[in-house]
Amino acid sequence: MAVGLISSATPPADLNAVSFASAITRLMPNGTAPLFGLTSLLKDETASDIEHGYFTKTMIFPSAVSSAGDLVGATTLTLAAYTDIVPGDMLMNERTQEVMLVLTTPTGTTVTVQRAVGTVVAAALNAADQLRVIGNAFEEGSIRPSAVSIVATRYTNNTQIFRNSWAVTKTAAAIPQIAGAGAVSESKQDCAAMHAQAIEKSLFFGQKFMGTLKGQPFHTMEGIIPRVLAAAPGNIVTLGATTNWTQFEAALDPTLQTVTDPKGGNIRTMFVGGTARRVIHNIARLNSSYEITTTESTWGLQINMIRTPRGTFEIIEHPLFNAYGAASMWAKMAVVADLNAFSLAYLRKTSDAAYNASGALVDNGIDAEGGTLTTELTCTIKNPSAFGVIYNFTAGVAG
Repeated sequence: MAVGLISSATPPADLNAVSFASAITRLMPNGTAPLFGLTSLLKDETASDIEHGYFTKTMIFPSAVSSAGDLVGATTLTLAAYTDIVPGDMLMNERTQEVMLVLTTPTGTTVTVQRAVGTVVAAALNAADQLRVIGNAFEEGSIRPSAVSIVATRYTNNTQIFRNSWAVTKTAAAIPQIAGAGAVSESKQDCAAMHAQAIEKSLFFGQKFMGTLKGQPFHTMEGIIPRVLAAAPGNIVTLGATTNWTQFEAALDPTLQTVTDPKGGNIRTMFVGGTARRVIHNIARLNSSYEITTTESTWGLQINMIRTPRGTFEIIEHPLFNAYGAASMWAKMAVVADLNAFSLAYLRKTSDAAYNASGALVDNGIDAEGGTLTTELTCTIKNPSAFGVIYNFTAGVAG
């Protein structure tokens, strides 16, 4: 019971209208648009134009490579071209463990150093020795050091207009049905599912395009797979005829090089086709020792999460990947996503332009009731190196 004025805070949870993505998650949790549905749980953005730009930064790890053999007493080192090394940096020769203090950087291929700043004595440098920056150090009363900044990379993605319609003749709407909520309700639900599915497919497979159609601007967005192919091609892996645990772990490993959520660690969501899921299950089964405890109604194994020494992969079987049969490329594929680095940017939230329904616009030219769902959005993938695609799951083996 509520006493007093009814306000926006009064209704119970989930009574008020929710976003289209959230509604899809609530009404169709096992439907064909799990990624789009999950975005309702993430923070979204607002696009202000058909070209939505965003910035990404990647932490730098300065290092250099010796390009010539320098003697024990040499204080000017000849290096391959380097960047981001400044006076005050401490360089450690990975091979000899000697630490050197950078004094000046006279050119882009030489540095002057103070040798043996530490417990390891000076040693001759070989060509191709790796010199890693292990921090910096300054004397008392030092002057201000040179500034080093991480340059942000700007990337743009286009918005895409998604539209799906529902329509039922007034005659069909008036006929009672034995099951279901009626022809109008069924048509609306089908439209919603198709609209979510269209967005979902583009989130994975869409390619960026800007042009014209019928004399009007026409633009499409870039999804996860094309973005990874362009920005992190090393994260695209095609498996062989058989795959063991060592090979599977190696295929996953490139997606774990960066951590985007230091609070939660390296957690990825892996969308898989049915064949891929079965192969992953068999890899786990063939490389494990296990004991199955039976009950009267349950028996067997179901692997929903894979843990490696470096991260965790939560598995979601994607119905769309299974749409063309177990032998299709999609069914044998896995797409790894870091949801901390993924979001949607809406230029127009989902709207329903209905006609001839109660309280809706009247279209006197059609003896029917219908409407159109329209959404204009794009996706942002702010750390593509944390995403990956694995193709050709065929058979799992021990090893």
